[in-house]
Amino acid sequence: MNIHLISIGTRMPKWVEQGFAEYAKRIPVECALKLVEITPGHRGKGADIARAVRDEGERMLKAIPKDCHIIALEVKGKEWSTEQLAGKLTDWMGSGRDLVLLVGGPEGLADSCRQQADMLWSLSPLTMPHPLVRVVLAEQLYRAWSLMRNHPYHRA
Repeated sequence: MNIHLISIGTRMPKWVEQGFAEYAKRIPVECALKLVEITPGHRGKGADIARAVRDEGERMLKAIPKDCHIIALEVKGKEWSTEQLAGKLTDWMGSGRDLVLLVGGPEGLADSCRQQADMLWSLSPLTMPHPLVRVVLAEQLYRAWSLMRNHPYHRA
């Protein structure tokens, strides 16, 4: 199974790239984590932010491979414990389908992305900057995998 993290934003700070890369390389090929960066819409003076978010959503949806389980990261989504995430990861790996995780930009996800998603997942009720979400997601997926495989990384 491949996990496709489709996220708004390019040219991330080095600490984001390094943090994501560190956890992504730890995740084994059985659930490889792949990043797909989507160019953000224009956000300058006088920009139509609603249109930028809609356009981002269209580009995100076009980047989704066929027959994937789609999860939108959304502050109003369902929260899971590490153990629950490990259970979900086990189910997803057993489904024979790839997984897509959608992460929006500064204003969040387009409605079209939320509507296309099979479920909404919230990492936290806190608002996080979208670059940080990449690192947190990668670490939590690695942690869930380590719990599934009784790897010593997860110590609860």
